[in-house]
Amino acid sequence: MGTDHGDPSHPPTLLNPVPPGHFSASFERLIRENEMADWASAFTLFDTVETFFDARIDLIQRTLTKHSDRLKIRAEEAMNKMKTPAGEDLAENLDREMQKFKLKVQQRLTKLSSTWHSTKVVQTREKVSFFFGVMSVFFSALMFGMAPEWVHIAYSLQALYLLPLRAYKYKKRDWHYFLFDLCYYANILNFLFIWVFPSSAPLWVACYCLSHGSLASAVITWRNSLVFHDSDKVTSLFIHLYPPFAFTVIRHFYPGAEERFPALLEVPHMSPLYAISLSGFIYLIWQMLYWKFVLVDRRKKIESGQRATSFLFLLNSKGSIIGSALSKFSQQYREAAFMGGQLAYAILTELPAVYVLYASPFWSNIFLLFIFSVSVWNGGGFYIEVFGRKFEKELEALRKELAEATARSGRSSPNGTASSMTDDEEPISPQLSPRREYVPLVAPTLEDKKLR
Repeated sequence: MGTDHGDPSHPPTLLNPVPPGHFSASFERLIRENEMADWASAFTLFDTVETFFDARIDLIQRTLTKHSDRLKIRAEEAMNKMKTPAGEDLAENLDREMQKFKLKVQQRLTKLSSTWHSTKVVQTREKVSFFFGVMSVFFSALMFGMAPEWVHIAYSLQALYLLPLRAYKYKKRDWHYFLFDLCYYANILNFLFIWVFPSSAPLWVACYCLSHGSLASAVITWRNSLVFHDSDKVTSLFIHLYPPFAFTVIRHFYPGAEERFPALLEVPHMSPLYAISLSGFIYLIWQMLYWKFVLVDRRKKIESGQRATSFLFLLNSKGSIIGSALSKFSQQYREAAFMGGQLAYAILTELPAVYVLYASPFWSNIFLLFIFSVSVWNGGGFYIEVFGRKFEKELEALRKELAEATARSGRSSPNGTASSMTDDEEPISPQLSPRREYVPLVAPTLEDKKLR
């Protein structure tokens, strides 16, 4: 069998490998050298690939670095521009424009506020209030005669308009602690009976007693006035006068009231002890809630003067009988005396309703007529006193102007003529001002004022 001595770089392939050390040392060294040569050729290929990609990667990195440096330069230039006088002027202009914008907004708000309180808007609001008040009285009388079953609906609809408006106004003026008073509490109970619990006999008794007791008598106590152009006075009168009117209609003039309000079937006659005890209990619930949430939890705000309450109002009211009576108690007992006095007042004012009004339609009408007459009398006194004082001030100002004009004329001509009068000029009377026509000392009427 012959042997092939070919290229030593390509050793023969051994089909049956032999263990190391079987061949001579020179042959084994030859095999190892050829294997190292093969690995060297592989590393050469790797170097070529690495060199190719390294070049491309380096090119990409140089491009990114160039763009990054360019962006940095632009950012630095922009920052330097802001630091230049032109940039400072730009910032100042921006601040100036912001100040102008704020000033415009403030001016518009001021203009809106002044417009809201302007004479024209105030007159419009007063006209709306006057219209609402007059139409309320008219329709209430019309419903009482033609459709008494609609009175409690009119009561509710007007309350939906007047009470939220009252809450908004009082909250705006920091008077909203007045909304915790008994009259609002009683009105809420009235609406609960009318629309939620018309079958509740205890609630019916409590609402009837409170409406004809504390609420109706408050027209006298708080001097509610029928002043149509003043929405605040119209609301106060509505809160105290409409509840007894509505419940009087339900009790005596509502046809088939037992079907709409089944509680009336359970109370054909008013038991004085039961009615006073029940209404007194309902009153005590309100009094405890008022004491806790207003006089205890909000005491710091009240004492600091940030909030006003009916207690402080009556205490500080000049000429008030209640305030004079409370001032006789020491500081620590005034609130307790006020709450005790309110309870006694509530019970006393409910006695006519319990003993007379619930059983008599005639005396119920007389009672409502009397309360309404008091409000009308107070309203007439308001118009006479307020407008009378206003007219008196205008008249006094007119007299002062006349006196000043007379004094100026007297100083210019002590002898009754002008010091620089020529022969052709006529003397000027000291009672007449050259710039003002003669004004009589008699008080002018409203028609005279209109003509002027």
